[in-house]
Amino acid sequence: MLVYLTHTEEALANYYGPHALAALRKVADVRLNETGRHLAGRELAEAAAGCQAIVSYRQSPGEAATFAHAPDLVAFLRCAVDIRNVDVEAASAAGVLVTRATPGFIPSVAELVLGQMVDLARGVSAAAAAYHQGRVPEARMGVQLSGSTLGIIGYGAIGRYLAPLGLALGMHVLVADPFVQVEDARIGQVPRERLLAESDFVVCLAVANEQTENLMDAAAFARMKRGAFFLNPSRGNLVDEAAMQAALDSGHLAGCALDVGRAPDQMPMPALAAHPRVVATPHIGGLTPAAIEHQAFDTVRQVAALAEGRLPDHAVNAAQAHRLARLGITP
Repeated sequence: MLVYLTHTEEALANYYGPHALAALRKVADVRLNETGRHLAGRELAEAAAGCQAIVSYRQSPGEAATFAHAPDLVAFLRCAVDIRNVDVEAASAAGVLVTRATPGFIPSVAELVLGQMVDLARGVSAAAAAYHQGRVPEARMGVQLSGSTLGIIGYGAIGRYLAPLGLALGMHVLVADPFVQVEDARIGQVPRERLLAESDFVVCLAVANEQTENLMDAAAFARMKRGAFFLNPSRGNLVDEAAMQAALDSGHLAGCALDVGRAPDQMPMPALAAHPRVVATPHIGGLTPAAIEHQAFDTVRQVAALAEGRLPDHAVNAAQAHRLARLGITP
């Protein structure tokens, strides 16, 4: 079986890893992206000509033009959970299977949130930056996490992992999620409006979709306590960034920590990241060896299943993927 891996050389190191690549080569012949660019559309189809599967990095979208011009393609395997930039309808029309990976980044993202909360509360990176510039920073009063209230918007996998960590630090934990029932009696489940009003640290972990676009808007920031902190480790489109900047400029928000934003590859916008009340990181929440290998090995197992004539796990359109018959697979 011939597989095209869309990762550029840098992305291959950071988002797939040598162990997963070696494992992939044991179950299939692998063609690498040696262009140095993130490919899309017809160009991606042409680069993958003759391949039965494409293993796709998040910056190589699955566009309709790719599926229209890849007659040999049987499966498009996304090495990520988020498949919003994969045109599943177009893939289905062409009979191409689409799969996704499972979330192996849960501890990694939660740990980054803890670090950013400490940074916001104690001014760690600001003090370190001053020292690096040869200045002695002012010793400022900080905020103690123990005794503070942590509000988590969205009680999915990361929220469920983060909440007990907050409890372990002595924080009061509130959760707002209308679709999930919180069973831990130590956690208060409240409407989002109350969570915003009572929390010292608000972490936005809602699912990103059309309904949650700009979930954190001017009204939401206005409901937050004056002097509270906001953290977004999830997706940039959950936040009205102009409203967030206005809340920072006015001093209503004491600070924000951002690992995502509306810049390319879901990174924070550089102008917003430069704000003196912002602690920003370049979308590194899931960037640990354990996290990236989890998702990469999901794709290895999916390729192995295809090569063995089995339907792979985590398929999203198996019923429409008629090209699977070429591999002797009946969904």
